[in-house]
Amino acid sequence: MTKGEAVSAPGLGSGVDNATLAGMSGGTLIAQNTSLNGTVTNDSADHVISGANVINGGAFNGEVGIPVVIQNSGSNVLIQNATVISVEFKP
Repeated sequence: MTKGEAVSAPGLGSGVDNATLAGMSGGTLIAQNTSLNGTVTNDSADHVISGANVINGGAFNGEVGIPVVIQNSGSNVLIQNATVISVEFKP
């Protein structure tokens, strides 16, 4: 196989080369703005021991979709997260 050559994907139909794919990209841009506002007040932590913050090599084994990892090694922490994905398929 050479660079830019179409690759067979059984069950997904015929592939296209990079030049053809480049001509098919683009389209309508959909903007999504997500605002997250949060506060942490009047909290306290005393003599707190946090655990290890580790992701092992097989953590995503068998993962499907878009994995998201949020890690926190502190105390009294506000974690906010938003993921917006817009996908449009046309024949």
